[in-house]
Amino acid sequence: MSENYNFFAMVNRMKYIDRWALMSNTRKENIAEHSHSVAVIAHALALIGNKEFGKKYDADRAAVLALYHDTTEVITGDMPTPVKYYNDDIKSVYKNIEAVAAKRLLDMLPDEYKEDYDSVLNHRQGDEDLWKLVKAADKISALIKCIEESRMGNREFDIALSSQEKKIAEIEMPEVRFFADNFLKSYYLTLDEHTK
Repeated sequence: MSENYNFFAMVNRMKYIDRWALMSNTRKENIAEHSHSVAVIAHALALIGNKEFGKKYDADRAAVLALYHDTTEVITGDMPTPVKYYNDDIKSVYKNIEAVAAKRLLDMLPDEYKEDYDSVLNHRQGDEDLWKLVKAADKISALIKCIEESRMGNREFDIALSSQEKKIAEIEMPEVRFFADNFLKSYYLTLDEHTK
């Protein structure tokens, strides 16, 4: 007799969780779209590290970690950054909430799959460098959203754009610098400028 497990159906609900909820958006972005963006960028950063700087990143694992990095938000919702990082107490409590949400999601899997998904929902030893790439990719993805909103004339994102540009400039990772110097400028262009 088969059983019914809810894990993948819950992951599929990432498309219902909007980001940037406190700001007026010209186009809403959900955490499924965002996670795809972060996965693409984290994968690229890992490849850049390997090809340009002699690193030994597992680019595929970086992409998978990024793909699932916000999955717990199907339970917690997307807490706005100014709230989430307001002070150390809130940050700590939110980390605990995320851990509880990850456990709830893992409990929606058959036992023989739990370890596999635990290793992507929760940080494990040995993945520290990959999580740094994911965190950097997350910030780059946020910058891209700000660029897109700014290009559409949405002044709501003016300060966020400046803030995100500064955050990217302050990341001391050669992979991020290479991405910024060689790929990031394209996001400021129109489709016609991309294809001419």
